[in-house]
Amino acid sequence: MDNKNATPKSLGYYFPAEFAPHSATWLSWPHKEASWPGKIHTIFPKYAEFIKYLSLGEKVRINVADEAMKAFALGHITAAGANMANVEFFFHPTNDAWCRDHGPAFLINPNAEQKKAVVDWDYNAWGGKYPPYDLDDVIPTLIAKQFNLPVFYPGIIMEGGSVEFNGAGTLMTSTACLLNPNRNPNLNQQQIETFLMDFYGVDQVLWVDEGIVGDDTDGHIDDTVRFVNEDTVITVVEEKPGDENYALLQHNLKQLKQVRLPSGKQLNIVELPMPDDVIYNDQRLPASYANFYISNKHVIVPTFRSPKDDKALQIIASCFSSREVVGIDSTDIIWGLGSFHCLSQQEPAV
Repeated sequence: MDNKNATPKSLGYYFPAEFAPHSATWLSWPHKEASWPGKIHTIFPKYAEFIKYLSLGEKVRINVADEAMKAFALGHITAAGANMANVEFFFHPTNDAWCRDHGPAFLINPNAEQKKAVVDWDYNAWGGKYPPYDLDDVIPTLIAKQFNLPVFYPGIIMEGGSVEFNGAGTLMTSTACLLNPNRNPNLNQQQIETFLMDFYGVDQVLWVDEGIVGDDTDGHIDDTVRFVNEDTVITVVEEKPGDENYALLQHNLKQLKQVRLPSGKQLNIVELPMPDDVIYNDQRLPASYANFYISNKHVIVPTFRSPKDDKALQIIASCFSSREVVGIDSTDIIWGLGSFHCLSQQEPAV
């Protein structure tokens, strides 16, 4: 935007909730072997099944590097039975597949001349853990140019998986991630809140402290607490007191019970069990049912070959009466340390 002093919020833009209508879901086709060492070939059938469900209710817009990657992707997506009329490809090379974090943050203002805009936050691959990330860092602006959308540049590090929205002025995040010195060491909590309010168009920032064990993002909120409507959250809890996640998640639960929305209302809190441990190569993986993705017609939930899978699906289904809840086995995908929410970014309808 030319007007350097105008923030999205001052111009009436805001980030809608994920459960609001989408025009599309954005993905970046997985190709980085180092993200799924020794196993990347196993993820494509389930990833393509994810695309199939997305394509039944909205467009699926996929970043690929070149024609060869597009052809490879098409083979898998076609085999999965996707609605190919809703699948579109864009030649936007990426370093990795985590579109929630490097993709565009789409804002809307139904009353503006340009009803949709993009925020292009800086991106450093979760505190510089996985260089290079130069291609991922420019994805939001490439997409905005493709659709001739205005772009805002806050100039600080932010990832889409670290923030969760109710669409009515409230944003939820975690101190474990946003106050980690590997992101924005020069900013304090109050300064970060100001950026969040100005550039996501929210009025309130709610914080929990903890992420889950094994999460290399330093505690993204999309593994722990998710809004299912304006005043209801699903939060994960560990049922085994001896588990290393137990105290962390009880602490978050206690914090959630204490917060109030701007109306003074308490949150409705729905507790969701954690799956049994998913261990691969002696590493505990950040498996969480909270990493579901809400599309126009479905809620797509990662499952982990756990006895808890069915219970988790039933709890999530109880929160989404107008959408079909589907589980997709994410046991191989989670070796990349993320699942369906981490892999996707919604583009709201306006």
